[in-house]
Amino acid sequence: MLSEQSINVESTQVAIIGAGPSGSIAAALLKKHNIDCIILEKSTFPRFSIGESLLPACMESMKNAGMLEAVNNTSFQYKNGAAFHFNGTFTSFDFTDKFSEGAGTTYQVQRGNFDKVLADSAQEQGVEIRYQHEITDVDVSQTKALLSVLDSDGNPYQVKADFVLDASGFGRVLPKLLDLEEPSCLPPRKAIFTHINDNITDVNYDRNKILISVHPTNTQVWYWLIPFSNGTCSFGVVGKPEFFDLYPEDNIEALKQLATEDSNLKQLLSAAEYPNPSGQIMGYSANVTKLFDRNFALLGNAGEFLDPVFSSGVTIAMKSAELAAELLIKQFNHEEVNWQIDYSDKLMKGVNTFRCYVEGWYEGTFQNVIFHKDPNPKIKQMISAILAGYAWDEENPFVAEPERRLKVIAELCKPLTQ
Repeated sequence: MLSEQSINVESTQVAIIGAGPSGSIAAALLKKHNIDCIILEKSTFPRFSIGESLLPACMESMKNAGMLEAVNNTSFQYKNGAAFHFNGTFTSFDFTDKFSEGAGTTYQVQRGNFDKVLADSAQEQGVEIRYQHEITDVDVSQTKALLSVLDSDGNPYQVKADFVLDASGFGRVLPKLLDLEEPSCLPPRKAIFTHINDNITDVNYDRNKILISVHPTNTQVWYWLIPFSNGTCSFGVVGKPEFFDLYPEDNIEALKQLATEDSNLKQLLSAAEYPNPSGQIMGYSANVTKLFDRNFALLGNAGEFLDPVFSSGVTIAMKSAELAAELLIKQFNHEEVNWQIDYSDKLMKGVNTFRCYVEGWYEGTFQNVIFHKDPNPKIKQMISAILAGYAWDEENPFVAEPERRLKVIAELCKPLTQ
């Protein structure tokens, strides 16, 4: 690490790594309480990211951060639920018909535009965002953390901060620099995806819902179809890496072939155009040895990412930003705080709820529940609340005891393949 004497050293109360949803929301919440903070963002905005189907629970987070009006004034695709398909069986969940209180609708967004709306809103509220500033090293051994940074011209400087929030998402800056990464309990999976001109004309297709389709012969494989307001869709497939060995190396050709293997997608996307490059991520599930220490905390995907199947990533990121900001506000006000109980434990309650249903999805038990032909209306409302992002509402029995409740209800549902 460069010595403090050789380059400029700045000071701030909170340094935030990354200007994505968790970073922008945390910064805006801190700024409302006159806490000095800066955001250091490696890229420029807009920039591509996956995680395009928001959950209604996000709406309260954006409202609290003073960003909801800006989002509402943008022409993002309205979303009110999730639809599922497997071998001719269809089901859907209306997020306005749910157990938990709170918003029942949200948006499906191109993340480049969405993240920029949030970041711009944070700037309008007085937050300083430094784009193209890259963290190269960090020292958290002293009371204050010291970040080594390269600015947009490649010039080095350092930032001394009372506290650091890592909102770097899949960049996972602090976990990598501080050797905090550990393997996820979830097996490695691969996702391939692109944006298509969908040209869907089927009058029965509901653009207000994400469509999740289970592969007809391999229930470990699923497709997402996320419609946007401009007539395009995000289209992706998730499966174990070896599954894709059976398909063309060109991801676009693989996606086209996979689309024809699902009867519903074959019909919906018969006239689709694939003008955009593809993307892929592999081994994306991640975990860390700890979510915080005396002078830093990890937000959202920087700490743990589960799986995209229930679109929980942005919701977890925003929740972590709110929890961390609340504790920092108290901390800078010289109030006693407990990061273990009020940050890590609280955050992980919702993360572990989502994890239970992600694991149940791939094991098949939760798929059986999703596609059950005669669901109990009250139980469906409880499941709908979780799918809508209300994974911290312990009034919901399926949040309070997710493993036990899922096991009980799954035993009443016929296996998906029958």
